[in-house]
Amino acid sequence: MQNSGMQNAPLRALAALTLVALAACGRPQAIDTEGADPRVVQARGTLAESEQATIAIFQSAAPSVVLVISGDPSGFSGEVGAGTGFVWDAAGHVVTNNHVVQGAQTVIRLPGGEDIPAEVIGRAPQYDVAVLRLQRAVGSPALPLGTSNDLQVGQAVFAIGNPFGFDRTISAGIVSALGRQLPTQEGREIADVIQTDAAINPGNSGGPLLDSAGRVIGMTTAIFSPSGAYAGVGFAVPIDTIARVVPQLIETGRAPIAGIGIVAADQSVATRLGVEGVLVWQTSGSSPAARAGLRGTNPQAGELGDVIVAAEGAPVRRLSDLTNTLDRLGVGGTVNLTVRRDDRNVDVQVQIEDIGGRETAVTIRK
Repeated sequence: MQNSGMQNAPLRALAALTLVALAACGRPQAIDTEGADPRVVQARGTLAESEQATIAIFQSAAPSVVLVISGDPSGFSGEVGAGTGFVWDAAGHVVTNNHVVQGAQTVIRLPGGEDIPAEVIGRAPQYDVAVLRLQRAVGSPALPLGTSNDLQVGQAVFAIGNPFGFDRTISAGIVSALGRQLPTQEGREIADVIQTDAAINPGNSGGPLLDSAGRVIGMTTAIFSPSGAYAGVGFAVPIDTIARVVPQLIETGRAPIAGIGIVAADQSVATRLGVEGVLVWQTSGSSPAARAGLRGTNPQAGELGDVIVAAEGAPVRRLSDLTNTLDRLGVGGTVNLTVRRDDRNVDVQVQIEDIGGRETAVTIRK
């Protein structure tokens, strides 16, 4: 799995392309046209409805899709990474992937070529989402938002971005699959990720994935490719997740991390111990898990801790099964867990709290 956003020195690719084109030209050859019938340009009819629809989508959305340059835009102080972002609101906020904005400086390049410094005001690594604020508002309108909860496999989608630095490129495809899970931070995965066969390459990350009505239904974030380039399998963070997270990032700079405060044993450790589920290695004294009576592992005494085997009645086979359930229920809610304790199952109700910044946020004991 590779992020589709970071790429360096797109001019190198353009230079190579230019060299190939020049090499293919060679010396012009004279063409004898004496006696040949003059060629007439044939008039064509109206563009097909599907073509007109694609053109309309691009013309409407492209002015609100920007190039995100992370690093030193001059290129003198090191490598420069480039990805894509899109205008979120009239206040000058731009949404992109968190992995796109890793450099010390970030600049937004507008469709007309103007560069505007931007500040990263919020990050949610657990969803690979980041929000930037431009130094001044721009005239580009916010893209209309759709929903991702009613998508169907097979429906048309369109990706707009800056693959290899070639700005404002549109590609078309379909929703190839739904409900995928995409790893981000250790032990966490983005749930309900959209899979598409629309052409996505390095530089596309952070760009909008649109439906046939021109609404944003996802944000391009990664590709699966042995070569690092387009292989027909791309992934997008669902817009329902983005729409929930972005207002929190604008207001507070971070998104709450729903958790119960456990340190889980690494899956390989659990497997070696013959455990199927999430083995609780440790709980902190003030965590919701500790207050609910969950038990940690005592390796000195050879005593296994509780093994979480179900959450809200659904099987828990790995940590992401648990964290996805916690994200869905949200901070402030409660989760009903079934734990294997000794030789019996015990049902436990645990409060869900924001554990961002704690040592036990997404810790795995190896």
